[in-house]
Amino acid sequence: MDEKLWYLKNCPLFERLTSAQVVAVEGASHARRFSRGEMIYMPADAGDCVFLVSSGRVKLYHITADGKQALLALIDPGEVFGELAVVDGGAREEFAEVMEPALVVKIPRDVIQSLMEQHSGVALGVTKLMGLRRQRVERRLKSLLYRSNRDRLIHLLLELAEKYGVRTQEGIQIGVKLSHQELASIIGSTRETVTVVLGELQNEGRLIIRRRQIVLQELETLAHCIAAEPPRLPTEPPLARVSRAAGLQP
Repeated sequence: MDEKLWYLKNCPLFERLTSAQVVAVEGASHARRFSRGEMIYMPADAGDCVFLVSSGRVKLYHITADGKQALLALIDPGEVFGELAVVDGGAREEFAEVMEPALVVKIPRDVIQSLMEQHSGVALGVTKLMGLRRQRVERRLKSLLYRSNRDRLIHLLLELAEKYGVRTQEGIQIGVKLSHQELASIIGSTRETVTVVLGELQNEGRLIIRRRQIVLQELETLAHCIAAEPPRLPTEPPLARVSRAAGLQP
């Protein structure tokens, strides 16, 4: 079975489609491999399709007026992005760049629109996806407005733990590697400030820092610091659900 068909069948957006519908989507789609740092699309590019990440990782971001990168989202295998094209088909407004070597499936806009008309589950899934992305951005904007750099970084670490956290003997390891600059881009800070705050948290025994890897040691205490609930950790490691369902794991 073609790799893109595996991931189409196990993408939450398409999991309720019939086999015939999935095969039809696969036939109209195009898969391409990208290297780290390659651009999938840029602002002003035509919004004539949506994308599904089969493997690797993609980041979506804006460039601010002062030339800084403001990261909007990290897209993992099994996730769809560029979904605003389904609504208006207008020009892209953000950058989509590959963070790790990736296989990305391009699905034409008219194919998704047709599925939305035929299958209420797809229409609801696209609507939920857009709502969730907007909610996350709004939540991050509130954090940027009302929190200190330290609190913003703690909030981000807890958010990453909720999506990528893996229990280890040392604590909760964040299963995605982000540089200090990338962390700074997400919280609207500077690399130097993020480095200082991470150092402070490590000295306090809250976390362990390795090369582009962070292990949180006091999850509840960190959450208490910003008056938040401790995150609910994933029930299985990132990619496990999609890989297992696709037959890539025993």
